[in-house]
Amino acid sequence: MAKKTPPAPKKKSTVHENAKLADLERNRSDATGQDLTTNQGLPINDNQNSLKAGPRGPSLLEDHILRDKITHFDHERIPERVVHARGSGAHGVFQVYEPLGKLTKAGFLNDPERRTPVFVRFSTVAGFRGSTDLARDVRGFAVKFYTDEGIYDLVGNNIPVFFIQDAMKFPDLVHSVKPEAHHEMPQAASAHETFWDFISLMPESMHMIMWAMSDRAIPRSLRMMEGFGVHTFRFINEKGESSFVKFHWKPLLGMHSVAWDEATKISGKDPDFHRRDLWEAIENGDYPEWELGIQVVPAKDEHKYPFDLLDPTKLIPEELVPVRRVGKMTLNRNPDNFFAETEQVAYDPGHLVPGIDFSNDPLLQGRLFSYPDTQLTRLGGPNHHEIPINRPISPMHNNQRDGHMRQTINKSHINYEPNTLGGGCPFQAGMKNGGFTSFPEPMEDMKVRAKSEKFMDHFSQATLFYNSQSKPEQNHIINALRFELGKVDTAAVRERMIGLLAFVDHDLAKQVADAFDIDVPEVEPPINQSIPADTPPADVQPYEETPLIQRSKALSMANTIKDTIRTRRIAILADADGAAVAKTLKATLESEGAMVKVIAPKMSKDVDQSLMTSTSVVFDAIAVVNQDPWAAYPDAKDFVSDAFRHAKAIALIGDAVALFDIWGMGDAKDAPGIVKGASGKAVSQSFISAIAAHRHWAREKDPVTAMKG
Repeated sequence: MAKKTPPAPKKKSTVHENAKLADLERNRSDATGQDLTTNQGLPINDNQNSLKAGPRGPSLLEDHILRDKITHFDHERIPERVVHARGSGAHGVFQVYEPLGKLTKAGFLNDPERRTPVFVRFSTVAGFRGSTDLARDVRGFAVKFYTDEGIYDLVGNNIPVFFIQDAMKFPDLVHSVKPEAHHEMPQAASAHETFWDFISLMPESMHMIMWAMSDRAIPRSLRMMEGFGVHTFRFINEKGESSFVKFHWKPLLGMHSVAWDEATKISGKDPDFHRRDLWEAIENGDYPEWELGIQVVPAKDEHKYPFDLLDPTKLIPEELVPVRRVGKMTLNRNPDNFFAETEQVAYDPGHLVPGIDFSNDPLLQGRLFSYPDTQLTRLGGPNHHEIPINRPISPMHNNQRDGHMRQTINKSHINYEPNTLGGGCPFQAGMKNGGFTSFPEPMEDMKVRAKSEKFMDHFSQATLFYNSQSKPEQNHIINALRFELGKVDTAAVRERMIGLLAFVDHDLAKQVADAFDIDVPEVEPPINQSIPADTPPADVQPYEETPLIQRSKALSMANTIKDTIRTRRIAILADADGAAVAKTLKATLESEGAMVKVIAPKMSKDVDQSLMTSTSVVFDAIAVVNQDPWAAYPDAKDFVSDAFRHAKAIALIGDAVALFDIWGMGDAKDAPGIVKGASGKAVSQSFISAIAAHRHWAREKDPVTAMKG
């Protein structure tokens, strides 16, 4: 009889294993049905507002809940930036046109002879360092001024408003738009579940959503986009008088965008498109230029408007307060080392100079804490100001010592103040010697978690923006919303968004809703937003003492500069038989400042690129010389049809017009932006005008027509 094999003894868990299992269980968290708490377990009563000295007062340092939340958020990722990780930078100079002494005592804004060095970093917000340049996203626009009075950082975006009104919500916003935590997808995109779930519950975001879904979020170039300080700041003059100020950067090349389909294709063909464009422009001597504009509101007019100057989800329409252009910034030198400069540059809205100060904007107040806190982790400690790109040109003298990566060698052993052993040095500068003093704003109020009553208007400026867009721009917003919400699986989220869009514009909501077979709810226009149906399209309508702006020309990119082709990238398709025509046309276009590439079926010494390695999505316009040999090349058809779809100027030279019939595009050859002629000379002037217009959006179908096929 065979022996039975005894059962294997059960393995006993050791004390260490049991402890580890307990740790794992204790570290698992499920917030379902639970109350919100701090990291110390303190139940949170209000997660919407930071603690302030009154509804419109400054945020208080004692707000331990805000600090607990933002401190953890700032240190979530190392070593790249939590937001704005994908960046491009350049050196340059700024000069003011005339002294602004009546408004501010800032030295660099009062000496037209002074060339103040700057370093500018442009960035996308949501993506990681390796993400594409052409994501639909906000673009950071941060300028570091190396002034004689110290570093001044104007840290803004290419959109003048933001998603949220209070820094308390910033971690929530960024968590929602970042790749989803369970699978880290999608990359550098807002078209996903968590973002729109958050937005559908935050009506205050609707103004920013209009901008983010517009063409402003997919710029043609970093050189062709506006910049804004976003917040309201203060100017202070030598008399101690204060006024409120909004900062603008106006590009001298105008504002231009790409089509969404084009952006997705560029992301595949050249994800470094914006970075390359900026680098090559500077290397070629086509230095990008912006004028600094300011909107100034006297202190006495702080409460004059139907919106609150402290609300970062609102702008000041230029019809109410015109933008005064006061100086010019020119970017004229590329970095020598990307990491040492572009990656290690550290901006901080708290870096001020005398003559500029903060407002009580609750989003700005939180940023003042968040930025330096973030750098402690990202750049390794408190001495990141000693990294060359971050060092001021003015001397630094204080009693700060030691710390990780300290480079300064202090000769004196005296590191405290006041002192007599060091002769009292370094001295307090005092106001007469340019010492910084904060504006003595009077305040006395209750400590509250609340916001100003005017902060509650979430839709009027969203409607203003939408009404101000041209018809093609409105169509692009509709299509963008359809695409974004089409990536959302939860029907309730889409329905909530349609409900919010109905407050912005009923037709907008309906056209988006039609794509999802959702009924648009009937809503009453919010207070101060009602516009009579028979009102003519005037620029302003009466609103108590201040006009209610219905449309603003400055908000539409259709009203931008369209009289130059300088730095536009143009492709000419020409083989050996068309080489002479291409050469003549290229010379004409380059004389106007364009950057021209001749593309042939195969690479040779007489052409710039081959058809195999090029694509029309990286060009602003194209010309085709002759029918042959292009009719036989499928890639040539894609090259031309993409350019047509993306509303670009197209020149058809010689018998090239026959290609449209051969490729089944015959009805398109007489469309806007299509120029035809027997020679390069015959088409050159009309082609230049068509390129200067940037895009011919009239070729696009509107969303309703497109839905019906």
